Amino acid sequence: MPWPTPQYSRSEVNRAGDVLRQQDYDSDNWLDAMDVMSNWRSCHGYPINTFQATLREKLTMIEQDAIVAQRLKRTPSIISKLKRFPKMDLARMQDMGGVRAVVSSLDKARELRLSYQNSRFEHELVDKKDYIAQPKTSGYRSIHLVYRYKNRRAPEYDGLFLELQIRTRLQHAWAVAVETMGIFLNQSLKSSEGSDRWLNFFALTGAAFAHIENSPPVPGYESISQSDLYKSVTEDARGLNVYHQLEGLTVAAHFISSEQRRAAYHLIVLDPVGRSVMIQSFGRKHLDEANRVYIAEEEKIAGGAPHQAVLVSTGSIDSLRRAYPSYFLDSQQFLTELGRIEQTAYRPVNKKGRRGPKSGR
Repeated sequence: MPWPTPQYSRSEVNRAGDVLRQQDYDSDNWLDAMDVMSNWRSCHGYPINTFQATLREKLTMIEQDAIVAQRLKRTPSIISKLKRFPKMDLARMQDMGGVRAVVSSLDKARELRLSYQNSRFEHELVDKKDYIAQPKTSGYRSIHLVYRYKNRRAPEYDGLFLELQIRTRLQHAWAVAVETMGIFLNQSLKSSEGSDRWLNFFALTGAAFAHIENSPPVPGYESISQSDLYKSVTEDARGLNVYHQLEGLTVAAHFISSEQRRAAYHLIVLDPVGRSVMIQSFGRKHLDEANRVYIAEEEKIAGGAPHQAVLVSTGSIDSLRRAYPSYFLDSQQFLTELGRIEQTAYRPVNKKGRRGPKSGR
């Protein structure tokens, strides 16, 4: 089955974005705008698939067990971004299609970034943001590279934007915890919207994680010592009851497809109220069907269903949970790092200024 191709002009796509930005679900134009947006989004499937192949090839020389995943941006995230940036055209949204690599260390992340920046691509690098060298005030840290796609063998996709994210495992654990708690609270914490207490806590832990990786500090925390930083993280975690909140969220997965072993795409539908996640898998030749089912699920969500849905691709079904733990409300890696911070924060200091054996909580 052929890959989806653009059926609308960029001006039509931008007009659809203006309709979606208004969120007037009763408008006669709403369903038409959704159709235009859905086609535009699905057209990024072929380009991100080729980008994923290139990414895996590069990682064979850098870190073979890195996590690799790709995804199409969720409709609620698209609409939210259109609202946050009123002058943004839908056709110029740079992260409609995304590829992500999660590596073990900062050195590996920098090596991968340089491998891309030194590549002789047809694709044009149009934007790069190093949020590791310059973290966001929210505590977010990652490397983003945005490309304008160009392929002589598939010119119908030329001009589409694709975003590559490069994270370390520690940065990924932080981002997963932010998204997981945001889902539970029904707040967009990852967009810095919602409870100030939680936003401040994640900025604080982001600063602590930057300290652990010996990388530039999160703005606002430059003058705080490691000891004070770790103690503040521990006190806030206890005050918010973070361990209890996050440990109790993990959900069970239910697979509803027999194509798991041959699958290339997975539709993940999280029900945070019922604490369950349904995963429907599709073979490589069935992307059109996957998109239709995805759109139908998003229409249910727009109609009030309290779910989260995303269509993703990973190397195997086994890697799905590692790549998208937030859709399983799984923040175990984040909690493990918090425990290490707490142990360090309250370890006694000897006369030489070094911390001795850890003490109990």
